[in-house]
Amino acid sequence: MIQSNLLEISIVIPVYNSSENLSELTSRIGSALKGMTFELIYVNDCSKDNSWDVIENLSKQYSFVRGISLMKNSGQDNAIIAGLNHINGQYIVVMDDDLQHDPFDIITLYNKCKEGYHVCFANFNTKKQAIWKNFGSWFNGKMAEVLINKPKGVYLSPFEMIKREVVDEIIKYKGSFPYIQGLIFNVTNNVTQVNVQHHIRYKGSSNYNLIKSIKIFLRLTTGYSVKPLRIATLIGFVSSLCGFLLVPYYIIQYFVGAYRVEGFTTIIVLILMLGGLILLSLGLIGEYIGRLYLNINNKPQYVILKKIN
Repeated sequence: MIQSNLLEISIVIPVYNSSENLSELTSRIGSALKGMTFELIYVNDCSKDNSWDVIENLSKQYSFVRGISLMKNSGQDNAIIAGLNHINGQYIVVMDDDLQHDPFDIITLYNKCKEGYHVCFANFNTKKQAIWKNFGSWFNGKMAEVLINKPKGVYLSPFEMIKREVVDEIIKYKGSFPYIQGLIFNVTNNVTQVNVQHHIRYKGSSNYNLIKSIKIFLRLTTGYSVKPLRIATLIGFVSSLCGFLLVPYYIIQYFVGAYRVEGFTTIIVLILMLGGLILLSLGLIGEYIGRLYLNINNKPQYVILKKIN
């Protein structure tokens, strides 16, 4: 149950090597939410630049700024979980640190959530990013429809507003590999989205790359559904069935004298194809087992080094 003394909005922003963006981002958030009770929580994910120094200075300049510094780089979703465990707001915003998400759109998300939705995603009709990132977002979205029952047409945006009741359930997750969107759909399907503009990065270069995209895909694939294992089982069953059905055919071919030593190319192709499927299935199973092993050994989601305010 929500306490009456909570702030209206909490904003959680994971920070990695974005020191030159933080002052402008903080100023815009202060202007966008003027007149509301809110807090801004920066989670420094062990940045290599002076991001933490900037956060400390901003916390002295702005009373609404709070900071968490992690002892080691834990990844974006782990940093977000760290922030969610320290919020005091009734509605929680998660957004990036590069000003591609406009702070003035927070009110748009807020107003939509007030209509009764548990989560409101920001939908970008045009994204100011590389083409491969657009493809990755589209592909992850399609996979999410299959694996976590994401409603069709809803964009899994990294810019979203979440009601406190949903966040209270999300932070109960103690696994080592959180995926915020996956956890959201584990809790609720009462979600919506609003169209907003996507902007170019304010300063610096993106910290997002292909490897991180693959990691997100693996978290989605193996962290929140067993459907990939079922698909692997189905492929294995179909392959075995085809093999058994071909056995009578080749036996008949042998006895009618139609047997010839041919088909070298076909055999090689089948070996490569089936061998690849076997290795893929083993890798998939290994990914599940590896995650279980790390979770059983209590690999921490994050380790906090410092906190301010």
